[in-house]
Amino acid sequence: MASNQPTRDPIGNTNEDEDEDVLDADEVGEEIEDEGDHPMDGDEDEDIQEELQFQNDSIAHFDAHTDSIFCIAQHPMNPAIIVTGGGDDVAYIFDSTAEPGPVLPSSYQSQPTPQEERQSLPVLKKLDGHTDSVNAVGFTNPKGEYVVTGGLDGKLRVWKSGVKNDQWDFVIEASEVEEVNWLAVNPSQENVVALGASDGSVWVYKIDAADKGNELHILMTQYQHTASCTAGSWTPDGKTLATVSEDGSLYLWDVFGSAQAVVSMTATDQRFEVEGGLYSVACTTALVAVGGAGGNIKVVGLPQPADSSKKNKAGGASKQQAASAGQILASLQAQSDGIETLSFSSPPLTLLAAGSVDGSIAIFDTAHRFALRRHIKEAHEEHAVVKIDFVRNQQKGGWILTSAGMDGVIRRWDVRGGTTAAGQGFIKEWQGHRGGGEGGGVLGFVQGGGGGRIVTAGDDSVSLVFRSDIQ
Repeated sequence: MASNQPTRDPIGNTNEDEDEDVLDADEVGEEIEDEGDHPMDGDEDEDIQEELQFQNDSIAHFDAHTDSIFCIAQHPMNPAIIVTGGGDDVAYIFDSTAEPGPVLPSSYQSQPTPQEERQSLPVLKKLDGHTDSVNAVGFTNPKGEYVVTGGLDGKLRVWKSGVKNDQWDFVIEASEVEEVNWLAVNPSQENVVALGASDGSVWVYKIDAADKGNELHILMTQYQHTASCTAGSWTPDGKTLATVSEDGSLYLWDVFGSAQAVVSMTATDQRFEVEGGLYSVACTTALVAVGGAGGNIKVVGLPQPADSSKKNKAGGASKQQAASAGQILASLQAQSDGIETLSFSSPPLTLLAAGSVDGSIAIFDTAHRFALRRHIKEAHEEHAVVKIDFVRNQQKGGWILTSAGMDGVIRRWDVRGGTTAAGQGFIKEWQGHRGGGEGGGVLGFVQGGGGGRIVTAGDDSVSLVFRSDIQ
């Protein structure tokens, strides 16, 4: 086909004007100044090699997951045994004290050494059977006889431990809900676990593999929440379960008595209303704190046993607290964004810590009208604080708080009032996850056994083990 476009000769001239192809006589001798060689596109990038330095303070790692690790739990009798669940639809059990290889994989080294790689901690047991992300895991109390997993496929799956750590036999599966949001293992009742679902329902099961045909015995089912049930927590005595929802409601369930709500707080009470819903909850023997959107925290008194007035301060109850059961004791808002995580200190300290999406941690004194004792505004800089938890260590008095954020860093804080304000009580930090918006934040951690080891659940699909100076 004939073309109307001008043709080009080998040096790039067109045939539009034949006269333009003829050089003038005075142009024949013109010299072109040599400016030297110029790099082709891309050469500069090849010459400049950016060197990235990764700090990693871990002593071991587990990398069997192929997607984000959403949840983590620790064996109650042997804190070295860890279970993690992830976006790859599986959970794994591993021993965090197993002997690792010499060094980390190169992508996780401060000074990569290609010749050597530190081997991942070995898998003790792969817990499969889910068809969607595993976002809740736990070992039952008091002996860790069972491990349970909950997933976005709505399944609750149970395995029973054997003689050795790597012997876990599948027991049973329940699929009563569309999505499992959380699991909460009862701290004192044998082999009891609660879950909250995306449809707002709350379920409590007792597990007994020997009871054939009824291995998962339903102790309670409730549908009072009108939106997704976002979090749940048992009281320390294991008798009462507190649950919250996106609809802004809080219910305290008498699981082993009436199996009904003994306290009901909803957004219809304007004093309790939190626009945007509630997403975190924590309990003492006398108080329940709930956190929600906009940095809002509500503190409510818990019902007390008849002899609660006889308890001393260490027991967590008093006549005043017994009289305030079901009452809103405080409405707090020191932070500017959602409260993702809450933690109460161990007696005799009376502290409540709150971690926020705005990257800050607030410390309140429950014994002094919930006064704001400290506001660590840049605890994790601009990255969300995902989890906080007080170290349960008698020698340290319960004043050490551990925090994790989407910056991929674990930090510890001394929350006593006598520490210098300038340092905000900062003690130490551990790095290793990518963080900083690189998809490597810390989505959870455990620090049982006195806080001497911290094991993380990473958004970068890696679990890291850190050693602290708490022994």
